[in-house]
Amino acid sequence: MFRRLRSLIGLSNQASPNRLLLDAKRQSGEERGMLEAVQEIAIYIHRFHNLDLFQQGWYQIKITMNWEDSGYTSPGTPARVVQYEALEMGSDENLVVWRIDDVDNSFCTQPFRIKYARQDVPLSIMISFNLSLQRHQVPASSAIILKFELLFAPVLESMSELLGPDSSPVAVHEFRIPPKALLGLHSYCPVHFDMFHAVLVDLTIHITLLKAGSYSPPLKVSSEPSTIKDASRDLCGGNNQVSGQGTYVDNREISVIKALIDARSALFDELQRLNKVIDKTVDLSDIVSSLNDKGFISPFMQAESSIVNANVSEMLNNGVVTKSDRTLQFVSKDDLMNSFHSVGNEISLLWNEFLMLHRANKTKILEFLRDTWASERRAEWSIWMVYSKVEMPHHYLSGFEESRPNSFNGKASTPKKLSGDLSQAAITRAELHRRSIAQMRINNRSIQDMHIFHDPLHVPVILVERVVNTPLRSGSGNSYFSPMDQKDTSSTPLETDGNAVNNLSGATKLRSGRMLKIVVFVHGFQGHHLDLRLVRNQWLFIDPGVECLMSEVNEERTSGDFREMGFRLAEEVIAFLKKKLEKAARSGGCKSIKLSFVGHSIGNVIIRTALTESVMEPFLKYLHTYMSISGPHLGYLYNANPLFNSGLWLLKRLKGVQCIHQLTLTDDPELENTFFYRLCKQKTLEHFKNIIVLSSPQDGYIPYHSARIEMCQAALWENSKKSKIFIDMLNNCLDQIREPSSSQRMFVRCDVNFDTSSHGRNLNTFIGRAAHIEFLETDIFARFIMWSFPDLFR
Repeated sequence: MFRRLRSLIGLSNQASPNRLLLDAKRQSGEERGMLEAVQEIAIYIHRFHNLDLFQQGWYQIKITMNWEDSGYTSPGTPARVVQYEALEMGSDENLVVWRIDDVDNSFCTQPFRIKYARQDVPLSIMISFNLSLQRHQVPASSAIILKFELLFAPVLESMSELLGPDSSPVAVHEFRIPPKALLGLHSYCPVHFDMFHAVLVDLTIHITLLKAGSYSPPLKVSSEPSTIKDASRDLCGGNNQVSGQGTYVDNREISVIKALIDARSALFDELQRLNKVIDKTVDLSDIVSSLNDKGFISPFMQAESSIVNANVSEMLNNGVVTKSDRTLQFVSKDDLMNSFHSVGNEISLLWNEFLMLHRANKTKILEFLRDTWASERRAEWSIWMVYSKVEMPHHYLSGFEESRPNSFNGKASTPKKLSGDLSQAAITRAELHRRSIAQMRINNRSIQDMHIFHDPLHVPVILVERVVNTPLRSGSGNSYFSPMDQKDTSSTPLETDGNAVNNLSGATKLRSGRMLKIVVFVHGFQGHHLDLRLVRNQWLFIDPGVECLMSEVNEERTSGDFREMGFRLAEEVIAFLKKKLEKAARSGGCKSIKLSFVGHSIGNVIIRTALTESVMEPFLKYLHTYMSISGPHLGYLYNANPLFNSGLWLLKRLKGVQCIHQLTLTDDPELENTFFYRLCKQKTLEHFKNIIVLSSPQDGYIPYHSARIEMCQAALWENSKKSKIFIDMLNNCLDQIREPSSSQRMFVRCDVNFDTSSHGRNLNTFIGRAAHIEFLETDIFARFIMWSFPDLFR
């Protein structure tokens, strides 16, 4: 018998009896088993909302889940599916339900057909995934990657294309669930996919830790004879292990029970929080009494601190336990198992209570978690945003105004920040912040959108500057007065508009109904009406009830006179307003209007020109938010980009582009008679309640100071008529923003610094076109700004 054992384990004749003692110790460990836990992640899919899909057809959502760390080999497996509501299937759709693929452990929703924009597809399904923690640290040290794939098949093809093994996704969106969230998290998690597949999948994610079965690992013991002898001594020594009075447990088993206790507390706290959200209070009295009875935990918690130092040290010194192994502790087997099963059963009870509560109150819980998610975005995305506050500057003085106050030797007193190159300073500041992000360890508890967190260094850095209003200068320029309190004109009833609005709506006094919110998006030079669709989509995510007008009237007609383009836009806006007012009148009316504008490049000049038209006058009091994206509000009187200046010269001389003459103030020999000088004197900004101007120091197409509506250093120190004209235009614009037509006007400057390293060194980056177009090809900057100031866009 010993000869056979020797041949199997490769030991010498002298070591064989001692090896039998080790086998006895292994058998004792197998009888004991190890405590195990499992992660359960439940995903409730509320609806699929088509915002901007380009193709009609069959769509389906595929979900998979895996550990981020390759050391965790077990994937997430679908455990249970609950269909909350019966699906409404059309007459042309086959009855195909959700499916689970055992090959890749994926879950797929039922296929659904998308026919039109802004279409809602209710799904109302919850899928739970289990991820085993067998033989791994508890709580887990690895994050979980949650992947959503959008599958597509054309209408002419059958839905079997979606279900086939060769089906490939048209879009993928991944999220990262950090380890800190694995003990308990309940969060809203919107899925937007990408810019070519703009949809909103409304879903919530619910995470807990549950007890699992047990397994018996082999005992790792060194094969050295001296070590076996020491192990025999430990086994038969005074630790009472063989007698059954106690047993050795390692720190992992203790960590399992501690993690379960933390998960139980997190789940109980969440149930108490949801009790305040729903109308019906859940009776948790039985669970509370059980939680308060901690008698079964006391022996375990006491045993946790009872480390058998002498035996552990001896085993370490003799090589029975390596330094990489966990510290052994001594605890009663009965106390250990009682603690494990008691806490595990309570978590199961709480988890089932939560699932029933969720099914009965899914809408209220979704809305509550969505509001919580929205309020947390500013804190999370502040990683890439730098906030500051500055005072609105007083009246700038040119060299011709030596008699004005605050001047010295014919020059105005100047803020310190004007003493250097502002655009270069902004670039330097953003790069320093980007370097700090590289050294930052992002270790939060929230679910991370991998469109943003996958490569944090490539995310745009935004410098947000809140401009605080200061007293408006009087007509004499020598005194200032504080803004007067005014009523919020955005909530003025429609009946005060007189016949203008009544004629448009075809209705009489409209006292009730909803707020009619309209946003007009205007493209730039030689642009397309869908250029701003990414910004529009983000606006719709924040406020789904808004009506959007993507202006088409000036498409392919942006080379003419701004006055003509402005008039066409005004007529287009009025026609759109008439259509929406008539529709609102048929469905109960609307109590007021919020009219907002978003412009890109010279689209901002077209917007301001349209506001000067008489047909827009009745609606000026309803202007709400103005978002300017790289707009030349002060023209091109001063432009530091010589290559772009050469291009402007060619457009003026060779093609005779009228709008370029107007932008450069060369449309009239007298600067005071130019279009731009007169536009800045028109009251085009003072009616907006919120003004947000976006600029980029990397944008070589629009002068930096012109996009930000601020002083240009060259104009400040130049003693010429040109500088006087520029400063007059700037003062006129700032005076409109200071105008006390609204007591709570928000004026914000946002510097967007893109990561253009992926563009390489080419002509576009050299002349500054890359950043100008980046505003249209990425929506991360809009997502950051709009979710950080959501009240400005609702």
